[in-house]
Amino acid sequence: MKTIFHLDLDAFFVSVERLLNPSLIGKPVIVGADPKAGYGRGVIAACSYEARQFGLHSAMPIRTAYKLCPHGEYVKGHMKEYSKHSKQVKALLEKYAPVIEQTSIDEFYLDFSGTSHMYGEMGNFAIRLQNEIWEELKLPCSIGIASNKTIAKIASDFFKPKGITHVKAGMEKEFLSKMPLSAIPGVGRQTLPQLKNKGIEKVEDVLKLPEEYWSAAYGKAGISLWKKANGRGSEIVNPAQERKSISKERTYSEDVMNIEKVENTLFKLTGEVCQILRDKNWLASTITMKLRYSDFATLTRSKTIYPTDDDKTVYETAREMFEKAYTRRVSIRLIGVGLTNFCEFAEQEELFEDEDILRKKMLRAVTKIRDNFGFSSINIGINEKK
Repeated sequence: MKTIFHLDLDAFFVSVERLLNPSLIGKPVIVGADPKAGYGRGVIAACSYEARQFGLHSAMPIRTAYKLCPHGEYVKGHMKEYSKHSKQVKALLEKYAPVIEQTSIDEFYLDFSGTSHMYGEMGNFAIRLQNEIWEELKLPCSIGIASNKTIAKIASDFFKPKGITHVKAGMEKEFLSKMPLSAIPGVGRQTLPQLKNKGIEKVEDVLKLPEEYWSAAYGKAGISLWKKANGRGSEIVNPAQERKSISKERTYSEDVMNIEKVENTLFKLTGEVCQILRDKNWLASTITMKLRYSDFATLTRSKTIYPTDDDKTVYETAREMFEKAYTRRVSIRLIGVGLTNFCEFAEQEELFEDEDILRKKMLRAVTKIRDNFGFSSINIGINEKK
């Protein structure tokens, strides 16, 4: 039987900000733009539990947050610091966990199967691990323990902050039964109202209908929901899946209707994500374009292509999706580009150096220059029009 931990750093961005500025401790803290300084656009990246008492949550527009909590402490955020502290947490976990899968900057799956002879009872060991992270790094965390990743993730969110929840094998369905459907990862906001209209509001309600119903009504998503409601989930903690996506986006200080300006932004964002891709020696096969209008209507479009790390290919694909998606005469608030479905880059010897091979060598030369002198030290001319 598997023993999987899901470790979630509580309000991670806020916790790091409080390390940088202890005067923020105990106050409602909002990480994002600062409306008090005249930067009221964008959304909340993270907020403290004190701020959540006023109805604030991640992804809420800053302007809305300010109306609900005008006395909060609004901070811009320090991504380099977040990355540094995340690496410190992972280094500590690597002392104990045989297998680690980091799914985001503040979430980790840990496979401790077969280690009870080393660490003793897993609940007690989780307390020890939680205390060590706090004592050494001053970062609070919550831990869920279960026989699969889905239940472990739900358990880590069950008792926050600084909680530990251990769901014993065989108790998964009982643990889930009285929970609202929103507790299950992957159940979207659009799906919840549809199910509520059918009288399906709790996890136990899902089990009143057979798997065949969920398959016929909702396809693969329905089957996935039914399995999760039954306490099933993946048991594979896979380090190769650590980075699920690479993405960059830009929220404009003023809404934009100039298409050329948007395409120029998309061009710059493409260069940034492709640079990260090459730094990791990866190729990506799925490209996603994100578009948000001034009325907050948001569209995402994705396309899967042959694996690449080429700025030109990624930009042209993203721009094509943008041109097809932008169908309203409404100004644009945000544009973004993301990459997923990674594989390792493998250099191959070629008898003849054709144009593609030469371009790959050029891109790696650009990467080395940027690594030594910064991203803006050299540009790639791919921003041509069709």
